[in-house]
Amino acid sequence: MFISDSPEATARAGAECARHARVGDLFALIGDLGAGKTQWAKGFVAGMGSKAEVTSPTFTLLHEYTGGRLPVYHFDFYRLDAPEAVVALGFDDYVQGDGVCIIEWADRFPQLIPADAQRVVITARGEQERAIEVR
Repeated sequence: MFISDSPEATARAGAECARHARVGDLFALIGDLGAGKTQWAKGFVAGMGSKAEVTSPTFTLLHEYTGGRLPVYHFDFYRLDAPEAVVALGFDDYVQGDGVCIIEWADRFPQLIPADAQRVVITARGEQERAIEVR
């Protein structure tokens, strides 16, 4: 478990996970609204070596980040109503593709998350502090 005391520290936790990421890895981000999921994703993408500006894909559902060691496919399940909507995005192709997937709000459709996915649970412990557990 990692304790973050700032958004920058949360991003560093994401960057640390990126150092070990391999093709086909999937990181299922779980946490309440404002917990730091997108901040963690920013660090992860930067840790992959990409200079891309990372934003939450809440309204676009998917962002693709290239220019790093591996492509990163950043999903957000928050606004989706059914697992079929995720599948319609070509989800399986991304999961089985040439990069790494990050999924915010992964707990909305747990049936779509592979058993070997790394679950990143981010829990707010006050205004700035976060507990980040990678399972």
